[in-house]
Amino acid sequence: MIRWALRAAVLAALIMGGVIVWHRYAPPPMPPLSPLTEPIDRIEIDKSNRRLTVFREGEALRSYPIGLGRAPEGAKAEQGDGRTPEGTFRIDRRNPNSKYHLSLGLDYPQPEHVARARARGVSAGGDIFIHGQPNAVKGRLTLPGDWTAGCIAVSDAIIEELWRITPIGTKVIIRP
Repeated sequence: MIRWALRAAVLAALIMGGVIVWHRYAPPPMPPLSPLTEPIDRIEIDKSNRRLTVFREGEALRSYPIGLGRAPEGAKAEQGDGRTPEGTFRIDRRNPNSKYHLSLGLDYPQPEHVARARARGVSAGGDIFIHGQPNAVKGRLTLPGDWTAGCIAVSDAIIEELWRITPIGTKVIIRP
């Protein structure tokens, strides 16, 4: 019994010593970024890197992690394919009462998407948004990975910032 207590004490000292050493050499924590408050004029989404970057007058201001549709490879071709569209769009609506925490709508589908889908005898789909997390988890967690039906998902804190700075008409470029 004494041996076990001694081993536990030694292990605790080593762990605590490691914590103390780590704190001594760890990089200092980054100060929180100040919130963006002025309107942006462009959003670029890089699907392969899972990043959304906001721009004003050609200057990248901030980049955020994102989740995509459940089948992220390739451009959206039809309703239900789980893909996020690719191309150039505009923010055409804002929905404060969405089933996700805030949402910024894209003007998808565009005429060329509808024509391609119609030629294949399917619907192009629609209702593609940049949105927060499902209201059911409101602020408690951020779902990991690609889980949407084709939208761009961000944390609730990020969508709140995007909501403040993204006017109707903002250009959105989605790259593969």
